[in-house]
Amino acid sequence: MSLLAAAGLWGPPGLLLTFALHPALCLRPAPTSGPPHRDYCVLGAGPAGLQMAYFLQRAGRDYAVFERAPRPGSFFTRYPRHRKLISINKRHTGKANAEFNLRHDWNSLLSHDARLLFRHYSSAYFPDAGDMVRYLDDFADRLGLHVLYNTTIAHVTLNKDRQAWNGHYFILTDQMGHAHRCSVLLVATGLSVPNQVDFPGSEYTEGYESVSVDPKDFEGQNVLILGRGNSAFETAENILGVTNFIHMLSRSRVRLSWATHYVGDLRAINNGLLDTYQLKSLDGLLESDLTDLAIVKDREGKFRVTLKFFLEEGNQSADAITLPQDDNDNFAMRVAYDRVIRCLGWNFDFSIFDKSLRLSSGGEFSKKYPLVKASYESKGSRGLFVLGTASHSVDYRKSAGGFIHGFRYTARAVHRLLEHRHHGVAWPSTEHPISQLTSSIVRRINEASGLYQMFGVLADVVLLKENATAFEYLEELPVQMLAQLETITGRRARHGLFVINMEYGRNFSGPDKDVFFHDRSVGHTEDAWQSNFLHPVIYYYRHLPTEQEVRFRPADWALPRPTAIHHIVEDFLTDWTAPVGHILPLRRFLENCLDTDLRSFYAESCFLFALTHQKLPPFCQQGYLRTQGLVGTESLRRHGEERRFPQGYATVGRRREDGAQGPEGGPLAPGPPLLQPHDSNKEEL
Repeated sequence: MSLLAAAGLWGPPGLLLTFALHPALCLRPAPTSGPPHRDYCVLGAGPAGLQMAYFLQRAGRDYAVFERAPRPGSFFTRYPRHRKLISINKRHTGKANAEFNLRHDWNSLLSHDARLLFRHYSSAYFPDAGDMVRYLDDFADRLGLHVLYNTTIAHVTLNKDRQAWNGHYFILTDQMGHAHRCSVLLVATGLSVPNQVDFPGSEYTEGYESVSVDPKDFEGQNVLILGRGNSAFETAENILGVTNFIHMLSRSRVRLSWATHYVGDLRAINNGLLDTYQLKSLDGLLESDLTDLAIVKDREGKFRVTLKFFLEEGNQSADAITLPQDDNDNFAMRVAYDRVIRCLGWNFDFSIFDKSLRLSSGGEFSKKYPLVKASYESKGSRGLFVLGTASHSVDYRKSAGGFIHGFRYTARAVHRLLEHRHHGVAWPSTEHPISQLTSSIVRRINEASGLYQMFGVLADVVLLKENATAFEYLEELPVQMLAQLETITGRRARHGLFVINMEYGRNFSGPDKDVFFHDRSVGHTEDAWQSNFLHPVIYYYRHLPTEQEVRFRPADWALPRPTAIHHIVEDFLTDWTAPVGHILPLRRFLENCLDTDLRSFYAESCFLFALTHQKLPPFCQQGYLRTQGLVGTESLRRHGEERRFPQGYATVGRRREDGAQGPEGGPLAPGPPLLQPHDSNKEEL
């Protein structure tokens, strides 16, 4: 605008325009006083918090992450104490498929940046915790995530407001007394409070969080370790070669991860003490409830284990207290110990949350984890979601939701739920013609990492269209939310659905199971339902199950009883692409459910069907009748010239525009020319 034009605007006409606009300008709402507002607040910049921040940022949402430390991943700066992670870093799989490779990468977070794969940060199969700190630092920095470091949230409460998304705002107060207001609160603070059992003499124990990690401090000592998880065995492994002996005490038997198929149970990398125990080298495991015991300190400063009721007989000096060996001279723990180390795991820190949020019921299990639904939303406060390790109550001792390779997918599921609830964005899906149903399922069961790691918790859902002519494919829906599918996804399930789940055999997992028994593997398709190892299971429902059906499903069933069910036989290579052993039974199951033919056909077969049948197979309806056939190639052109086919025949067969795939999940392979004689007795895959 020129100066003359500007002067003209502020002349009498412009002044008149200003006065005319004045009332409208005055109608704008005045800025509200109070704490700064954000739509989403994320507590904690650990792996789960950063993963959610990534999804929020990609969606362009208003959010902030609050982190008390000066950098992300502060938990890993100290833990595990002996610095070796037990999450595998498998850098080579022989496959180029990035999604498949994530099945065996237990440390990477999900992002679009291929540089942010953990294999670029460590070559070790079990990496050092310092590599994780460096990785998380780069993840937050390279992606430009909005993290407020050195900000400790000291208190969280509710402020009811009818205009808020969830009927209230969350008010977060930091260590400086500054308040922050948000519509949705995403808690990703992990488990940070050491679990302690109160019993007489518990004050003599040293905690895993503070005990020395220098083996020299334990030379020639008798050590008692309380606990039987990975932290207990990690501690024992560190001092195994320098102590006189190590005794390990817990109320339950040892749970080996390769028997329970739960990655949180004892891993082989830490179980050296099991060897020395069973091979008679002084170390040992004992079972007893800690609340029945007591520890007393004798005059030499050694620690003795006795029974709690002996202390209740009256006030006695330490030397006068009855010991079990006084009555039973072969009492297992009759020796004195130099150190007693507590390794009893971790609990969620409830201290900063106001009681109005109702995160805990006060029960025994809810002391460890907040109370959440299958959607990871708090049972007590709408709009409060728990992510990461703290959300593990949903699949505790069942799946991998407490670990990075599991909760990176549950965080994505929560984000998709929020996108629909607050922004009207439906759950992502792809739509395909029904002829591609078999290949779509085969591709996912052979590649998808979320299905593979969160078996029994996240499942794919196929929603059928009217008359089963097409389908929508939804990935990684929380299976316990199946009855609420339409509400949480924005998709319609009115014409039947398939659910694709990954499962172990029902009697194959447990601390007392022998997973190496003879004939443990199943190889015949007719016995697929008896498969023991992880394998795909497809459920078919004519109607969406109700909440009551989900809640009262049969014991040990991941889902309600379906109309039909199909187990794809387990495979030693976890490669379900065998045409006869895997794909053919799956296709026939789908055909039986849909009462249609899902085979792929050459053009001549479709031509014969058109002449002899009232209803054509979907492949012919969606391909042949639209003049879409197989891919034309140079070799086909030469073949046609040799056989003297009409000129230009090879151009008739062109690539399917609808992206159809072959029977093994890949693109349609070059095949015979469209006019080649066909043996109608040969079944086509």
